[in-house]
Amino acid sequence: MGEFASLLVSPETQQMLWLTARVALAGSLLHVVFGLALGYALARPGWRGRTALDIAVTLPLVFPPMATGFLLLMIFGRRGPLGEPLREHFGIDLIFSFSGLVLAAFVAGLPLVVKPVQSAFENIPKIYAEAARTLGKTEWQIFWFVLLPNLRNALIGGLVLALGRSLGEVGMTLMLGGNIEGRTVTASLDIYNAVINGEFERAAAISVLLGLVTGGLFVVLRRNARAPLGW
Repeated sequence: MGEFASLLVSPETQQMLWLTARVALAGSLLHVVFGLALGYALARPGWRGRTALDIAVTLPLVFPPMATGFLLLMIFGRRGPLGEPLREHFGIDLIFSFSGLVLAAFVAGLPLVVKPVQSAFENIPKIYAEAARTLGKTEWQIFWFVLLPNLRNALIGGLVLALGRSLGEVGMTLMLGGNIEGRTVTASLDIYNAVINGEFERAAAISVLLGLVTGGLFVVLRRNARAPLGW
């Protein structure tokens, strides 16, 4: 326990854990915004491009993470179709940076948020929104006060799953972050590096820490599944 504690309080570990927490927070904020927006859009049938968007959102669930990371690297790299204009016109360089880590966490966890939210939107009785409209409520009021409370559990559950998925992501993080010591090494990459270097005690300690965090997420997920609807 003494060695475990000394490892966790070392400057290198503290920096790595702080980076991991920042990436997780930024990814979760993006998951809330895009999870709600994309889930709402995909729950509305019949518009052009819906199938393509659905495939793009779901792809990270079935496509190998390393291959997904390579695809994102080609798109958002310095010579990529999106990376080059972002760098030239806005000064944003996603690859081998904190932004790249956030992008990896966002893409890895996005389908785990969008799919439950989409399903929740589809299962909300349409009469709720229609009744609110007859009472003179705006579409924003209907979304905030009628639809959102009825999908709270789905959103929280998806966010918990996405957070756990992003914490354990290695393939996309390695591709987009570059595994730069002191700059882009998150907890999952730190375990990978420790094993490669034969530092099994460090790998075990970080794994235990992540296990405690994911265990806590599992408890939250179980309680959320039993929680009633509403705020």
